[in-house]
Formats: sequence, C-alpha cells, structure tokens
Amino acid sequence: MCDSGGSTGRLRKELGILPPGDIRRAILALSDLPFAQKTLEELFDFRFEKGSTFKGHSVGNLLLAALTQITGSMDKAIEEAARILQSNGNVYPVTLDKTNLVAVLDDGTRVFGETNIDRRRIKPELNIKHVFLNPKARVFNKASLAIENADFVIFGPGDLYTSIIPTLLVEGVVSSLIKSKAEISFVVNLMTKKGETDGFAASDFVFEIIKYLKESRKNLKYIFINREINHSKSVISKWYKKYGCIPVKNDLTGFGRKNKDIKIIEKDFLSKTTFFRHDPEKLAKAITSLF
Repeated sequence: MCDSGGSTGRLRKELGILPPGDIRRAILALSDLPFAQKTLEELFDFRFEKGSTFKGHSVGNLLLAALTQITGSMDKAIEEAARILQSNGNVYPVTLDKTNLVAVLDDGTRVFGETNIDRRRIKPELNIKHVFLNPKARVFNKASLAIENADFVIFGPGDLYTSIIPTLLVEGVVSSLIKSKAEISFVVNLMTKKGETDGFAASDFVFEIIKYLKESRKNLKYIFINREINHSKSVISKWYKKYGCIPVKNDLTGFGRKNKDIKIIEKDFLSKTTFFRHDPEKLAKAITSLF
C-alpha cells in the first residue's frame, strides 16, 4: 500500500487515492467468474498502450479509483470490485493510511519512494541497511482480525524490501501476528534483484524477514526454498545476469540444524517457462500439504 510507480503512482498523485495496483492483481487472482464472463477479467486487467492521457493506465486501476470516489473509501471500493469479479475470498489492504517507503543505505543515504527503491538509480552499488514508513501507518482493522484469526500466514515470494517487508512495517501487523495462533511460512525468492538483494543467499532473505517479524518470529515454522538447479549456461540465466540477477543460493542446511523449530522444505518449485518463476501448482501443493 505504499506503491508509487506506474499507473498506480499517477492515480495516487492526481486523485489522492491509495495505490490500487496490487489490490487489482489480488482481486483478479481470486476471481471465480464462469468461462462465459472471462472477458470481464481481461477488461479489468487491460492496460492502455496509446494516448497521452490513458497510456499506461489499466482499466482495473481506473475502476478502483472511480469506486473509491463513489463509495467514499478504498475498502468499500475493494468490496464492490470483488463482487463484480466474483472473487472467491477476501482482499484486505494492510493499511488505509497514506504512507511512503524509505530505504536507508549502508552509508546513511535515504531513498524515498517505493518506485525509487524498486528501480534504484541512487548509489545502486550500496546495500539497503533498513527500510521504514514515513509517515507511520496503522493496520486496517479487518486485516488485523484476519491475521489474528488465521491458521496459516504466508510471506512471499516477492521483492523483499518493496513488497514483503513493508507489510511488517505497518503498526499493528506484528502484534496481530503475535496474538495469532497461525503458523508462518516464508517462500524464498528464486532470484536476487539488482539494487535490492545483490549477492543474497537464502539465509540472508530468512534473517531479514526474521528481523522485521520481531517477536512474532517464534511463529515462523516453514521455509520454502527451490532445489538448486544449474542454469548457469542457459539463455535465461544469461539474460538475468545481464540485469544483475542471479539464482539464490540455498545455504539453509546449517540454518535448519540450528533452528529445529523451523522446517526447511526444499523442492523443485520452478516453472518451465521463459522466465524463472515459482510454479503456482507446485508451490500450492507443497503449502496445502501442511494444512
């Protein structure tokens, strides 16, 4: 909810609304429309490619912006959009407060804004020391209740500092995790990201998520990591390397021995596509087998 780039960033700046981009994706992911109405899903995800006014905007983002003004709030707009797309489940923003992400680099330099951190041009050779929200934000009450009543909470995969950790920076999220009896799972990324997780091994991802989980780290029970496969000679690997991304090394064997309360689940989660992505069916099967 601190996204600041692309269509989302423009709508946020021009209309003063909360960022709709990730909400749109979540609603679409849960959409359960019959096949005959799938065009509605395509419309919701359609992005204009021409025109100075609409270029880059998605219809779903514009619809959420309109619904926010019609209903008077983002949470009610989400409910309406979810009803239109017959979403099977609930989508809750972590906060309804307007906030921005700030990253502090190793030398103390501060980078303001999610999009500036996500595609960092400011001292990209330096590591991120920590991130925080400015101004502070309070957890949305329905999100808090959902966490407290959950049986299972899953973090990741996704950009560590710009997608996953920001949810833990919102006041009330960690305390809700502490109150919850839910077991926490963390899915380690397949690839590093330039300017964000350069040189990170799996243990680096885990130690960072534990740092921001704070007292709720006692609920961390499962870590999912892709079984290492040598892709160094593949065309895809060479393409990723060109952009400063390499496969995340699995160094969690020792971690598992020292932290016996946490189970390391190592399997082949790789999707056989033209990109290195988690296969949703493989990952879902591994996660649901724990229920």
